[in-house]
Formats: sequence, C-alpha cells, structure tokens
Amino acid sequence: MSHIENYEFWLKQKDLDPNLKEELLQLNTDQIKESFYTDLGFGTGGMRGLMGVGTNRINVYTIRRATLGFASYIKKNNIKGGIAISYDNRKDSKLFAYQSAMVLASQGIDSYLFDDLRPTPMLSYAVRYFHGAGGIMITASHNPKEYNGYKAYDATGAQLSPHDADLVIAEINAIKNPFDIELKDDEHIHHIDSSFDELYLDEVETIRINDFESKPVKIVYSPLHGAGGPIIPQFMKKHGFDIYPYMPQMINDPSFPNTKSSNPEEKKAYEGTLSYAKEIGAEIVMVTDPDADRLGIAVLHNNEYRLLTGNQTAAIELYYILSEKKKNHSLPNQGYVYTTNVTTNMIEVIAKSFDMHVVTTLTGFKFIGEQAELNQDKGIYVFGCEESYGSLVKDFVRDKDAVQAVYMLAEIANYVDLHHMTMIDYLEHIYQKYGYYYEYTHNIFLKGIAGIEKINAIMDHFRQNPPKMENKKLLSYDDVLKGIHVKNHKETKLTYPKSNVLKYYFEDDQWVVFRPSGTEPKLKIYYGTKSDSMEQAQLIVEKFNDKILKEIESL
Repeated sequence: MSHIENYEFWLKQKDLDPNLKEELLQLNTDQIKESFYTDLGFGTGGMRGLMGVGTNRINVYTIRRATLGFASYIKKNNIKGGIAISYDNRKDSKLFAYQSAMVLASQGIDSYLFDDLRPTPMLSYAVRYFHGAGGIMITASHNPKEYNGYKAYDATGAQLSPHDADLVIAEINAIKNPFDIELKDDEHIHHIDSSFDELYLDEVETIRINDFESKPVKIVYSPLHGAGGPIIPQFMKKHGFDIYPYMPQMINDPSFPNTKSSNPEEKKAYEGTLSYAKEIGAEIVMVTDPDADRLGIAVLHNNEYRLLTGNQTAAIELYYILSEKKKNHSLPNQGYVYTTNVTTNMIEVIAKSFDMHVVTTLTGFKFIGEQAELNQDKGIYVFGCEESYGSLVKDFVRDKDAVQAVYMLAEIANYVDLHHMTMIDYLEHIYQKYGYYYEYTHNIFLKGIAGIEKINAIMDHFRQNPPKMENKKLLSYDDVLKGIHVKNHKETKLTYPKSNVLKYYFEDDQWVVFRPSGTEPKLKIYYGTKSDSMEQAQLIVEKFNDKILKEIESL
C-alpha cells in the first residue's frame, strides 16, 4: 500500500487507541508520508524508531505485529522454549513488554516477563537460564527520549543474526492487518521478580580477577534514569566499592528530566555527574545508558576529569584482564578475543601479544555473540568489545554488558590507585608499549526519505571513488555489500554477512570506514590511525576527516 492508503486504513480503525487517533488526525501531509511510507525494519539493533502513530513508528500495533512475526518464526522453525522479555524506562516500555507477552500467549508460547525494568544483559542471561527460544528487549538503547525499540534475541542469548532477522521480517511482512492480532493474558505469562537478580549477579561476581582488601577509589555512578539503577549501586556496595549514585538521575523517568543526553558517548550526558564528582572528590565517574549495556567513564587526572572513549576503555579492560591473568597463571592456551571492523586496531595487537586468537566481526554485538557460540568448543571466551562503549568480559551473557564493565573497571581503578597511578597513567603505559592509536567517528545526521537518498549517494560515490589520503598509499579495501576484499586488483571473498559498509586500508595503520547506521538516521564515518605520539595521530585523522567532508559537500 502507498503511504496514503496506509494512513486511510489506520483512520478507518474504530478501536484505534484514542491517543494515537488524536495524533493521526493532527498529522500534516509531510508527517503522513514520514509516518506511513514504510514499515520499521530490523537494523544492527533490532527495530528502533520514533514513538507515535503509523507503520514507520513504534506503537502498540507495530510492537504486536513484530511479536506475532517473531512467534510465527519460532513456531515455523520448531524452536523449543519460551521467550524472556525485559524493558527499560522509556515511555510505554512496560506496556509494550506486556503486550508482547500477550501476543506470545495467544500463540501458545510461554514468556518470562520481568516485573520491573532490568538491563539488556540480564535479559540475555534470562534467555540462557530458562533455555528459551529467544528474547525480547523493549528499549531504544542510547537514543533520545522520543525513541523506543524492540531487540529480538535467539536461543543463545545473542541478538538475531541477519539471516534469522530476515526470516522474522518475512513473517512480519506477511501480517497485513496489525489491528487483527489476538491477545491472551493467561498461564503462559510467567513473572520474574527481583529474586532473579541474584542468579545473574552471582555470575557477574565470577569475572573478578583481584580482590583488594581496601577499595578507596570514590566512584560516582548514574544510570541516566534507566535500567542500571535498580541493580548496579547496591551490587557494587555489597562488594565493598565506594560508590555514590547520582540521585537526580536514579529516578525511573521516561522524560529523562535530569540529563541532557541518554547517550554515554556524548559529553553533555556527564554534566550532572561531573559536578557531583567534583563536590565529593570522586576519582571516577561511570555512566550507563538506559538499558545498561553501554558504559562511559570519566577519570580524574591532574585535577581535571577526562572522558575516555569506548576504544580506550576496551583497551584498558583487555590489557588488564590479559596481563593479570598471565600473572595469576590463569591465561587460557586457546583464548578468544572478539572485536569489530570499526574498533581500534589496538585490541587485536594487545590480544596477539598474549597469544590470543582474534575474531573480527561487523559492527553490532550480535555478530560477536554469534561467533562466541560458534567457537565455544574451540577455546575459552576471554573478552569482546566494540568502539561504541560496549564490552563483554564473560559470555554467560551474549550481548554487551555494562554491569560487568562497571564491576571490572572499578577493580581496575582500585588496582591503578594501589600502584599510585590513575587510569590515564595506565592507558599511557599501554600506549608506550603498543603505540599511540587514535580513533574518531564523525556522524552526519540526515533524517527522513531525503536523508536516506543522500546517504545512499555518498556511499555510491566512495564505492566508485575510493578516498585518497595525503602521502599514504591505499593498500586494500572491503566492500561488504559486494562481499569482497580487494588488494592489488585481486578480489577475495569476505566472511562477513553482506552489509552496506566500505572500509579502506592505507599504509601505516590508517583506515576509514563508511557505514550508514542501522538504528539512527545518520551516516557514520570511522577513522583509525597509529603514530609515535597522540598529538600526531590526532592531526593525521583531523586532516583526513576535513578532506573527506569537503568531498561530501561537493557532491
């Protein structure tokens, strides 16, 4: 149907939710097109979009349709077990979770529904604990408050692979009428109360490497109004960490009233916590995103707080885990470290220096989860990370886990303090050992239909005209959409699933990646380099970024 036909079909529904009906009647011509021109699809983070009325929005009807499609996929493929369901603090997240459970019940599928908001990694753990067929997490992760979303998980506790997501999408597309979906509130819905927390947290405890008698480092923590709030502070206090929750952001509130951003990648997300940290003299600030799978940190060094990037945090975690396990003679012979094709090369370099196997995937932790499952009989999972502030220390969970990250980084903070260092000093030690790696991501926001067309035009341009870097020879490139790696005009096949991603490799560890976001209306351009100093590395990337942005402006 065209967007006009879709709109008129919704307008005719007598039982349409009154709030959505009112919104529908107020849409102008452009808004009708944006709300109805397509159905929300599955990207690297599942289904995510603006909340509101329409087929291209998150609402009770698109949630029901997605769940019925997921249920049909499970039944058609004879996947045994129930579905674990959790949710974050966003508007209607709890409602959407319960609606999903009722759709599953109508199909005779059991669900394990959390009574209160809980982190994404706990949802992944619940799938595995209950030997489920899959999981549903109602969240828009770190997106602004106007968004909500739907992450779908497979039986291993990882987000659906592209192949499985395509099968689910086919089932969703077969559902023509989202208003004709049966709901049942019956014995198929099993409620998970707070006693389940201990099962998960007992596993988190096992990631500890060193237990210090004294833990003097003061840590300020914020869940940014989200799912880390009920879990992280009390767990950390139980283990003797000197943690101070930032109370204005501990409130479960979908309007995010006391933060300027729900994204730990953005500096403005730290404004309140940094002020509080200065007030109480804290050494570390830790901020988890609303579904508590990503962690951002700021570190006090030379009397100022410095924000670490996701790449830097991951490098610190990995080096600490490997070096301390080596000291303790607990480093596995067949250890596996997982990273992505837009994450710092330093992860691979550190891992290989400790004789670890390194697996590189596309962006999205579902790919790391998938590979961890494939390799579980070949060796021991040691660590996994991606540049966007996500890591996984131990794979009893198959998604990034900020609860584990908080626990591990608090241990590291106390370790470096014991050795009269800050975490910045520790990072400098890593740089001096392996080289100064620097990464930068430039985001170009392009909303709506025109934005998609512009992103496609930019991707087509660089696919046909590889970027040129001053004084650096282009060595090879990956065209993931075509599934090829090209070097010296010779093509070899990539093992990645096909995706609209381009990566260009230059001399001296320089690289650039072009990738449309799977969850937001933007084009992401990732840069990486290595140099003899951080200043030199930053200068190289700045010049390259300026050159590429000028080229984009001229299109």
